[in-house]
Amino acid sequence: MFIAGALFKEEDIDKLKELGVKDSKLLLHKKRVELCKKIKKIAVKYKVIEVKPKEIDEAVLSEDHMNLNWLEAHKTADLINVLKPDKAIIDCPSPNINKYKGYLRELLKNKDIELIVEHKADVNFLVVSASSILAKCDREKEVEKLKKKYGDIGPGYPSNEITQKFLKENLEKYPEIFRHSWMPVKEHKTEKIQKKLGDF
Repeated sequence: MFIAGALFKEEDIDKLKELGVKDSKLLLHKKRVELCKKIKKIAVKYKVIEVKPKEIDEAVLSEDHMNLNWLEAHKTADLINVLKPDKAIIDCPSPNINKYKGYLRELLKNKDIELIVEHKADVNFLVVSASSILAKCDREKEVEKLKKKYGDIGPGYPSNEITQKFLKENLEKYPEIFRHSWMPVKEHKTEKIQKKLGDF
């Protein structure tokens, strides 16, 4: 998982619009790579955090009432604490926006920062779109590294057939690259157990 934050001057936000910045999911990979370089030149500061599968599993499978949303809040707080903006606009992963916003604020060094927390902020705010492009570009670089090391893993999304095939054939061989709290992994493990029980 990759999470990014970028700090911009208010007067530079229009430049993002002129570049054609939009939610990273709506752009082709080639366009994202092109925009990524330009966004970095406009940003005052930026930071991308990679959260490895092991850290996600430890959080999600722990008994500390942590989940993926709260883990994301911790990483978002890390970004805000480093970038030190006057105002932070956050794409909220939780269905309970007010609870997420309150949880996030408690993790911030500056408790008085203006927080705008919304669903689909990566669609509605150019600065969040720009950050989503930075995160996506770093994610794609990592996927390419994994492909060179392990073979064709596909894009790494659960709906993709190549990724599903790679998972079924390589979960036991390369357990370190998978999120074991990921539903497709859990389903695959359950299938294997059921097959073994069926042998009796």
